[in-house]
Amino acid sequence: MTRVLVVRPSSLGDVVYALAIAADIRRARPGAQIDWVAEEGFAALPALDADIANVIEVALRRWRVSLWRASTWREFRAFRKAVTATRYDAVIDLQEQLKGAIIARLARGRRHGLAAVSIREPLATILHDAHHAVDRDIHFVAKCRAIAASALGYAIEGPPRWHWRPLPAIPGTPERPYAVFVTATSRPTKLWPEARWRALATHLGENGLAVLLPWGTPDAEARCRRIADGIADASVPPRLALRDAAALIAHADIVVGVDTGLTHLAAALGVATLALFTETDAALAGVAICGGATRDLGGNGVVPTQDAVIDALGDLYRLAPRC
Repeated sequence: MTRVLVVRPSSLGDVVYALAIAADIRRARPGAQIDWVAEEGFAALPALDADIANVIEVALRRWRVSLWRASTWREFRAFRKAVTATRYDAVIDLQEQLKGAIIARLARGRRHGLAAVSIREPLATILHDAHHAVDRDIHFVAKCRAIAASALGYAIEGPPRWHWRPLPAIPGTPERPYAVFVTATSRPTKLWPEARWRALATHLGENGLAVLLPWGTPDAEARCRRIADGIADASVPPRLALRDAAALIAHADIVVGVDTGLTHLAAALGVATLALFTETDAALAGVAICGGATRDLGGNGVVPTQDAVIDALGDLYRLAPRC
C-alpha cells in the first residue's frame, strides 16, 4: 500500500483545489492511503472527500495567539503524535509556506515540496527532501496536480476530479429552485457592488428562484442583510458550519460568488457556478478549470457588469445538467 500524507492546512479555496490530487493518486495507486493535515476550521472539507482516509487537525491559527497556555501544548503534543503515527511513502507539502514545511518536517517519510523558483516562501525548501519545479503562472489546481504527479511518478490524466461523500439537504433548504450568493471575501477590493447584488437577487426572484445568502463573519452577515433587505425572494440563513454550508451549496441550482472559498467549493461540487473576479486573475484561480457548468467573469481590474452577469447566468442555465 502506498501511504501519502498531504499538508495543505488552509485556506478554504486552496484546500478545495488541492483535494483534486486525491482522485489522481487513487487512480494511479488504487490501494493508496491518503491522509490530510488541515486547520481545524477547514477539516470538514477533506473529511468530505471519499478518497481521504484520515484527517489530522492542526490549530496553528489558534495556537499562535495562546502559546502561554498549557492546553495549547497538550494539543500540540497530541497533533505531533497523530502526524508521526504512520511512516509515509511520501509527504507532499502544498502549503508553499514555512508553516507547511515545518508540519511536513514533523511527519515520517520523504518530504516533497516546490523548488525555490516556484514556491511563495523559498526558505521552506530547506525542510524538504525533494524539490519539484512547477510553473508559477498556472492555476493552483494544475500546480498541485503537477507536484503530486512528480512526487509519486505518475502521469496526469484528464480534468481535475473530486469524489465527494453524499451531502443530504439540511433543514430549512428551500423546496423550490434556489440560488446561493457568496458575497463576502477576504479583501474589500475583491467585492462586487451591493447594488448589483440586489438587482441580481430581484432578477432571479422574478424568474422563480429563491436566493440565499450564507455568511461567516459579522461583517459578512451585515452585508448579506443589506443585500436581502426588502427583497421578498432573498433570505439570510443562520450561520452555518462548513459542512452545512457545503450541503446548502450542493443542492442549489446555481451559485454566484466572488473570488472566495465557498465559490470554489461550489464549482468542485459540480454545481453551476458563476465566479465574479475584480482585481485577481481568473486564469490562476478561476472556477472554469472545474469544467461542467462553470464560468469566470472579470478580473485584473475589470469588474463584471450587471448585464454581463445576467447573460452569463442564462448560458449556465442552459449548460447545467439539472435544468
